Amino acid sequence: MKQKRVIHPMEIIVKRVTLTVVVAMAFCIGTVANARAQTPAGGAPGEAKAILMGMAEFMAKTQSVSVDVRDSYDVYQESGQKIEFSEMRKITMVRPDRFRVEVEESDGDKSMVLFDGKELTISSPNRKVYAKTQKPGSIDDAIAYFVRDLGMKLPLSVLMQTTAPKELDQRTQRLDYVENTSIFGTPAHHLAGRTESIDYQLWIEDGDRPLPLRLVLTYRKEKGQPQFRAQFSNWNLSPEAPSSLFEFVPPSGVQQIAFHAQLPRVASQPSAKPVKPNKSKKSGGQK
Repeated sequence: MKQKRVIHPMEIIVKRVTLTVVVAMAFCIGTVANARAQTPAGGAPGEAKAILMGMAEFMAKTQSVSVDVRDSYDVYQESGQKIEFSEMRKITMVRPDRFRVEVEESDGDKSMVLFDGKELTISSPNRKVYAKTQKPGSIDDAIAYFVRDLGMKLPLSVLMQTTAPKELDQRTQRLDYVENTSIFGTPAHHLAGRTESIDYQLWIEDGDRPLPLRLVLTYRKEKGQPQFRAQFSNWNLSPEAPSSLFEFVPPSGVQQIAFHAQLPRVASQPSAKPVKPNKSKKSGGQK
C-alpha cells in the first residue's frame, strides 16, 4: 500500500525514522551528548545574528544565482509513523525580475515554476497541464502573489527575496551559535534559531561567500514534530541564464488550466480543471 503524503500547510513539508535507534545512540554517546545538548551556544554575543544577517544580506544583494537543492521532509502517518519523502530542485534567479524553479519528486513527478518579469507559470509535464497568470513586477512581487494570492507553495523562496534580512530578523525569537565545522568540505558556521512555531538550523559557509549549505526546519507545534531538510550544492553566482530560460513555451499536447484562486474570473470556462494549492503536505520551505 502506498503511504499517504498527508500533513499541514505553511510552505514546504515533512516525513521519517525509528525510536529504537535513537535510544541506542543516546546510550552510546552518553554524557557527551548531554553536554552538547545543554550548551548549544558558542562564540561572542551577537556573533550568531551577525552571521545570519550577513548571509541574508548577501543573498538579497546577489544579482544572479543558481543552486541545486536536495531536500527531504517527514509526513506523519495515521499510525504515528513518520515517513521521509525527497525532492531535487534547481533554482535559477536573475534580479530584478526572473526566476526558474525545477522540481523532481521521489516518485518521479516533475513540476516547474517560471517568472519572466511579466507572467507567472507553473507546469506539470507528467500531468500535461500548465497554468499561467499575468503579474508584471519584481521577484519579490511575483513570490508574494504566488504564495499569498494564489495560495501556492514555493519552498525556500525567502532566500530569493530582497526582504530576507527583515523576514529572518523579525521572525527569529532566539538564535545560538552552535559550532564551527568543516563537515561539508568547507568551513561553516552552524546556527540554531527559533521562531514562534519553528525551530531552524542553518549551516552557513564561512568567508566572503556566506551561502547556506544546509537547512533543517522542525515544526515543533505539529503532531510528531516533523522536519524539513535541505542540502545546497553547486552554487553559481554568475550562471548562464538567457531570457529564454524563464519563458514558458507549452509543448504540444499540454493543456492550459486555471489556478484555483482565479476560478471566479474563469467561471466561463467550465472545462478548465483548476490548479489547487497543495494541501497534502506541510510547507516549511518559506522559512
